[in-house]
Amino acid sequence: MSDKIKVLFVCHGNICRSPMAESVFTQMVQDAGIADQFQIDSAAATREDLGSPPHYGTVRKLEEEGIPLIPHHAVLMTRRDYLDYDYLIGMDRENIHDMRRISGGDPQGKIYKMLEFAGMSRDVTDPWYTGDFDSTYQDVLAGCRGLLEYIENTGK
Repeated sequence: MSDKIKVLFVCHGNICRSPMAESVFTQMVQDAGIADQFQIDSAAATREDLGSPPHYGTVRKLEEEGIPLIPHHAVLMTRRDYLDYDYLIGMDRENIHDMRRISGGDPQGKIYKMLEFAGMSRDVTDPWYTGDFDSTYQDVLAGCRGLLEYIENTGK
């Protein structure tokens, strides 16, 4: 049994926002010297992009920010993931809906919308539609900072 805090970031196709969040949060916990306390992954809420690598815009933005991309190919969130992870974090309202459908609800209160951790109710902007990876990065950064602070304050 692992005592690690398990975090799963989820977006529509698992090629833009969730791999960005996985990479950003991984870098954050490494910088804080607590990476050994975490298992961090990402997944898709839909089947559209399964097997695809991260979008070139995500790759480029992470490189620009000096954040290593976690090696990744899109995978689908499963019902088992709900049982295995402590935090399942969707990027937008549709992701949350899909995540609840996949998991059969949220009886343990583990599903969150990313920007809740930054004190905002809005969605993380989807660069697939906007092409604006800078705004998405700022949203992801704010959400990851808030998540880390939340975990540090609650102890898990």
